[in-house]
Amino acid sequence: MLECKDCEFCEILDNGRRTFKCDPFVNVKEESCIAKWQLIRLDMLVASYQKMIEWQTKMAPLQNKIFKYMQREIEDMDETERWKVDPDEDSEPEDIE
Repeated sequence: MLECKDCEFCEILDNGRRTFKCDPFVNVKEESCIAKWQLIRLDMLVASYQKMIEWQTKMAPLQNKIFKYMQREIEDMDETERWKVDPDEDSEPEDIE
């Protein structure tokens, strides 16, 4: 099995980070290359999901405050508009035959 470090499409940078120039749709050397490529992409997906969760966790307290504020504003608007509606109008009129 060919290791990525020996492949012509793998580039190792000075800091030890690897960059892959391979494209699984164009230049695959072995079948295991596709599995490795899938693992790399899956790892990237998981990392971005974790960052999104971290950001949402930071935003949660602010969102809760905004929801509470909006709920109070809506309730205040409902309270100020209540005088316009007769309490008996809430029920539907009965049909008289």
